[in-house]
Amino acid sequence: MSSTSLLADLIRRKHDVLSQLSMVGRRQQEVVERGETTTLLELLAGKQKMIALLQQVERELAPFHGDDPQARVWPSAEAREQCAQLSAECNRLLAEVVELERTSAERLAIRRNDVAEQLRHVHTASQARNAYQAQR
Repeated sequence: MSSTSLLADLIRRKHDVLSQLSMVGRRQQEVVERGETTTLLELLAGKQKMIALLQQVERELAPFHGDDPQARVWPSAEAREQCAQLSAECNRLLAEVVELERTSAERLAIRRNDVAEQLRHVHTASQARNAYQAQR
């Protein structure tokens, strides 16, 4: 396999994983909104496997980072353009995945704070009830 064929294959694999991570990120937001903790934990476990796969692809891509893109020999101009477009799409997907992760973390923090506030109210109400019963 030529180095550019390997590069194109790795870019395709990276794109596939990033596409999956994007879909999972959107699903994660839905699950966070609904407060489905068990589903969220299952989703995060699967997501961790995808992240490990992405890291593996990135390690395999590392030797190409130092290459001069203009010096690469492609089978055709179309193959070069397809790889460049897919690489650009990878960058867009990565930015999307990062943004989805950021907003999910923010929403999760809001839900956590809401639950904490509800627990404080329950505790305060319980204390008031106990104090009232102690005075009876």
